[in-house]
Amino acid sequence: MQLRPEQLAPHLDKPLAPLYLVHGDEPLLVIEAADAIRATARKQGFTEREVLVAGTGFRWDDLFLAAGNLSLFGESKVIDLRIPSGKPGREGSEALQRYIKTLGPGMVTLITLPELDWQVKKSTWVTTLATAGVAIECNAPPLARLPQWLAERLARQQQSAPRAALDFIAAHVEGNLLAAHQEIQKLGLLHPAGELSLEQVENAVLNVARYTPFKLAEAVLGGQVLRVQRMLDGLQAEGEAAVLVHWALAEDIRTLNRVRGAMDAGRPLPMALRENRVWGVKEKLMERVLPLLKPATLAQWLQDAHTVDGIVKGLKQSDWPADPWGALNRMALRVAQACALK
Repeated sequence: MQLRPEQLAPHLDKPLAPLYLVHGDEPLLVIEAADAIRATARKQGFTEREVLVAGTGFRWDDLFLAAGNLSLFGESKVIDLRIPSGKPGREGSEALQRYIKTLGPGMVTLITLPELDWQVKKSTWVTTLATAGVAIECNAPPLARLPQWLAERLARQQQSAPRAALDFIAAHVEGNLLAAHQEIQKLGLLHPAGELSLEQVENAVLNVARYTPFKLAEAVLGGQVLRVQRMLDGLQAEGEAAVLVHWALAEDIRTLNRVRGAMDAGRPLPMALRENRVWGVKEKLMERVLPLLKPATLAQWLQDAHTVDGIVKGLKQSDWPADPWGALNRMALRVAQACALK
């Protein structure tokens, strides 16, 4: 069974499943989901808990020993298995698939992992565990949904805020959900229950956003011009390497060009995207803009990427800013503005 994080609370009103697999790209949500399962287990009489960390040198036999070592007093038990790498290896994969045969009454197994890539998600051991129990993928909400997520968190402490205030918080904590959680808690300490004003929020919230070159590339394809400008400024202030930012942007431009070429050769767009290993958010963004991009536009973007590559490596180019970040700014905004019009 697959559950979204928001579906976990009503699920926990029922008797626990024998196995839970919790993973995702947002550590805060993974921690909260695991804590909720452990708290429910205690309420339902699972008074013993054994923690196992499958790191380097971990013996998978210990997992089976923990499952077989039930209390002499008949107390129910939680097996809390943590796999920090998210990849148990061949031995671990086989052990986990055998382990589900030991599941039975009086025991709940909680397995927590970090973000799993698409290949691991489709692996036999993950699908087997998800089928045998409940899998919960805890990913950070996208920027468009972040204000709603913040509103839900405020409501838990009997507070609310106007949309402008929620947007302000979202812009300042983007990419850092733990900081967002902390800012919400701080507002609860600073102000009583009720509606907060934009001024109160602005005075309390710090700028703790974390940007990555890959999130920037998504914003560029999404045509989010103001966000692109803000992210470029943030990446520069954080000391991100200009060459890495250029690589992320240029790689998307090259991918757009390859997919466009495949389409012109008769490939359907979905097939061309799959052949170029484009999935998830990028797939949706490219599906939107590619049919409207002209070959001449993509050729110009490729030339821009080549030019900026030289600038970030110390070469001067006429008609372009000599500063690498100025050149990246021009290149990114040119693409973002074009995508915004699609």
